[in-house]
Amino acid sequence: MLMALMALVAPTAATASAATGVGAAAVQRYVALGDSYASGAGVPKQVHLTCLRSNRNYPSLVAAEISPGAVRDVTCGGATTAAMTKSHLFQYPQFNALTADTDLVTLGIGGNDIDFIEIVIRCTTLAVINPTGSPCKNSYTSGGTDQLAETIAETAPLIAATLDGIRQRAPQARVLLVGYPSIVPDDGSRCRPYGLLADGDIPYLRDTTKLLNGMLRAQALAHGAEYVDTYTPSIGHDACQPAADRWVEPLIPAAPAAPFHPNAAGEAGMAEAVLAALAG
Repeated sequence: MLMALMALVAPTAATASAATGVGAAAVQRYVALGDSYASGAGVPKQVHLTCLRSNRNYPSLVAAEISPGAVRDVTCGGATTAAMTKSHLFQYPQFNALTADTDLVTLGIGGNDIDFIEIVIRCTTLAVINPTGSPCKNSYTSGGTDQLAETIAETAPLIAATLDGIRQRAPQARVLLVGYPSIVPDDGSRCRPYGLLADGDIPYLRDTTKLLNGMLRAQALAHGAEYVDTYTPSIGHDACQPAADRWVEPLIPAAPAAPFHPNAAGEAGMAEAVLAALAG
């Protein structure tokens, strides 16, 4: 497993080297904030069971490459933007890790603010009754408006406030807002048997993921942060692909990871995207 992870990051040796030479080498204090996609839920080895935090999550892999003077990884499964300033799962607010001398922050947040994993699980349930239709899309758009699109729009101010809060506490930090990878096929193709999602709901979930990422990108640009695209490099590695190709596991994982969350390969791929951003 370790060799596989190293192999996934190794193709970016030039990127990693560049990251080490462009800003990253000067990093003295790196703080990782975020939810279960950032914590590496279920990915071995779990070093913080309450927060489902792995020592092979993308913050750990990034830290291993850039060798900062100090690292604080406070990512935690189930975290929303509220967990930045309030206790979550009996943990201190994540912002407590920030200091005036923090010079690098990665943030992966927003999915739980819209209950995205619950949405996907609901879609798998509805797929049982109408596997060739679009029961999930129908349920969220039955009132004439797209409830998920509205929720994403309502979450934008929370992301903005989070980014502003980081800047207030760590004014010198380079802030990277990390987006979400592809969960379903980007081409809208069927997601059976692995994903157990209705055929017509694949494009809807794809577009919802892109809408969420688009909102995150816009907020990053508007609030002095950089957006890290993990969706594009994850195309072809979604939960509907064969086990050997996946970065994200389906409802019933074949590799150690939470359902519809990144596996070890996914965390490595996300780390590669962060390293590329650092080199940019």
